Amino acid sequence: QPQLVESGGGLVQPGGSLRLSCDASQYSYVDYHTIAWFRQAPGKEREGVSSINTEGKIQYIDSVKGRFTISRDSAKNIVDLQMNTLKPEDTAVYYCALGWLGATMRKDDYTYWGQGTQVTVSS
Repeated sequence: QPQLVESGGGLVQPGGSLRLSCDASQYSYVDYHTIAWFRQAPGKEREGVSSINTEGKIQYIDSVKGRFTISRDSAKNIVDLQMNTLKPEDTAVYYCALGWLGATMRKDDYTYWGQGTQVTVSS
């Protein structure tokens, strides 16, 4: 089965930056789709953070607007999440997911998931 591969997590101090990358090249045969970043903190529900579809529509949750930027390399089918001004509450495992073209940021809209990458924001 094709895979989504996340990279770029790590430990960063509050106010710092990280860039996550989702390699969805193995799904390039899917012409129209949405790729999203979700996160799950210990004891909490998995929540959608940001998404971008093949038509360029972008969504963010309110808590990351102005701090996170999602982008896509369409040729390589790689989606990056640039995370700036990180806060301790951003600490979570971040997952990349692929869903249908009209997907929202509900996890039920997504069929394929990566293994996740840990982001820890701490001094």
